[in-house]
Amino acid sequence: MVIPELNDYISGLHERGDEVKGLIIFLFSLSAAISRPFSGKLSDNIGRKKVMLIGASVGVIICLSYPLSEYISSTGATLFGISVFLSFRFLHGLSAGFLPTGATALVTDILHPSQRSVGMGIWGTFISAGFGAGQILADPLTEAFGINALFVVSGVFAMIAFGCLLYIEETLPNPKRYQAQFLKVRWNDVFEPPVMPAATVMFLTTISTGIVFVIAQEISKSLDVNKGLFFGFYVFSTITVRLFASKLSDIIGRRKALLIGVFFMCVSMIIVSLSAHSLALFVTSAIVFGLSTGVNSPTIMAWTADLSAEHRRGIGAGTLFIALEIGIMVGSFSTIFTYDNTMDTIPQTVLFGAFFCIVAILYLLWHLRYRDSVT
Repeated sequence: MVIPELNDYISGLHERGDEVKGLIIFLFSLSAAISRPFSGKLSDNIGRKKVMLIGASVGVIICLSYPLSEYISSTGATLFGISVFLSFRFLHGLSAGFLPTGATALVTDILHPSQRSVGMGIWGTFISAGFGAGQILADPLTEAFGINALFVVSGVFAMIAFGCLLYIEETLPNPKRYQAQFLKVRWNDVFEPPVMPAATVMFLTTISTGIVFVIAQEISKSLDVNKGLFFGFYVFSTITVRLFASKLSDIIGRRKALLIGVFFMCVSMIIVSLSAHSLALFVTSAIVFGLSTGVNSPTIMAWTADLSAEHRRGIGAGTLFIALEIGIMVGSFSTIFTYDNTMDTIPQTVLFGAFFCIVAILYLLWHLRYRDSVT
């Protein structure tokens, strides 16, 4: 919900805000990546539910704290206001570092191996639906009531999520009481080697996601349309695809399904690069981007579940999401160097992501040829 408005928000805090738009997503993803090893280990020890509750509670606190940034800037301490805002973005990433990690492990626990692609598709569909609804609502809510009201509404939704989690049953057998040693993270708590093939594809493809998070808002402003328009069409497309292709990777295999999905992502990035002055191309790029995500997301999650040992599913999920966050970090941070707040630099900014999609395709072809895998 808050993402579409944050570029304008940081610009409004100080003129220097235009120079650090890429940090809005970068810092969020950085903290999410740092927290993944801890949330993965805690998920496998104290339980999935408690880890999810921690993530939801952070979301509530930070969403309700964002207005402090504007208050500080209004006192004249504008640069400090930007620093406070970026600090909140960093802390907000803890929510993404905890909640999805515990939730993915919980979903994996309850799915039969033969139904993982379908189950992950359903799980991913609800993620996309929430993401899209929030993006579409952001612009009209902000215009009607102001940016601070948007933060409050976002915090209220996080409260509702927290309340729903209270009714979810724990799926970890015999969860342990919290011990300080659970926060002692070793290398094998950070990365689960068997899931690295899936994590590699996740990293390479989410570079494009990080770029789109920053650039879609800028193109929307240039075209004078709802800042959530791209993600609205993206969500419609990805949900539609998942309804018809949820079993695809269960039938043809994870890697072959990913080849299809990554190809469409590459095509979508090429179309985005041409869409700065065309609403039709912009909408088309969103639809194709959603198509690719509708195939990629449940397939990568199912592949990770295939490769994860039962007693290390939390760490396996954490590894996957670390790769996701690093990919988004690389993509969003790259815009600081490739995008100068003009539409003329959109092509070079976006094609950076398309390049890594091509690398992902080559990696999958190599993996199919030279590496054994579950599917």
